[in-house]
Amino acid sequence: MSSAPPASRARKPAIGLALGGGSARGWAHIGVIRALEEAGIRPDFIAGTSIGALVGAAYAAGELDKLESWARGMHVRNVLGFFDVSLASGLLKGERLIEFIRRDFADRPIEELPIPFAATATALHTGQEVWLRTGSTLDAVRASISFPGLFAPVMHEGRLLVDGGLVNPVPVSLARALGADIVIAVDLSSDLVGSRLRNSDPGERQSSAIAEWAKTHGLALHSQGENLPSLIDVVVSSLQIMQVRIGRSRMAGEPPDLLVAPRIAGIGLLDYHRADEAIEEGRAAVARVAHQIGSMVVPKA
Repeated sequence: MSSAPPASRARKPAIGLALGGGSARGWAHIGVIRALEEAGIRPDFIAGTSIGALVGAAYAAGELDKLESWARGMHVRNVLGFFDVSLASGLLKGERLIEFIRRDFADRPIEELPIPFAATATALHTGQEVWLRTGSTLDAVRASISFPGLFAPVMHEGRLLVDGGLVNPVPVSLARALGADIVIAVDLSSDLVGSRLRNSDPGERQSSAIAEWAKTHGLALHSQGENLPSLIDVVVSSLQIMQVRIGRSRMAGEPPDLLVAPRIAGIGLLDYHRADEAIEEGRAAVARVAHQIGSMVVPKA
């Protein structure tokens, strides 16, 4: 009996990894990636939003080891060093952070990365979702991480861009557009709504990095009333509610094949120095869905 022609042979499905936004909580993506690799899952495509774009770009470029080492070695004083204040357009202009990354990580065109990659951003003037699939990798990451009120917007190819999480917090649709048959999505917001307000100690509600920065600049971020949250708690919680609702709505219409949901609500928005616990929780989140992973590497007919 003759063998089946090549076109009809079973093939391994292309796997896409959709890494969601979540600021410092995004270090959990590193743990997720490590655990997936140990389970035999290496993505063929990577899509990232915000911090997911940063981690995804490092992974696609083959520099995840360097990023993990940098993240694990970070302290509060390092985070404070990235605070280039610009109250006119954002608490952080973001240039110090990007210049640091530019010095330590090779920038290359997205289309030349070993693993196909793309990042999401939002056009500030139109609200349009923008997919960044060509050009400088670091420029794409810089646009994607421009969280409103924290990082200044970025002018990119004639458009003013901000964080992609405003329109697509977990970029499942982008991963499929890149060519993925199966999409593994990492949602960093599953346990966030109200988390900043549930803590009875107002001092502990602040991201420790934000609190330390405010202290050094003589600013008071706490509420003036005993039972009222601070302004920053209200703003951050409101943005979290928005992104959680948008993310759930998008994934209801564009469901991933596997959802990984790290439980990291206790990590503050700018607690980038807490990489160790975020990475470990990323690993734990994969372990919780390990029973669903085996079927993902079965070749398609």
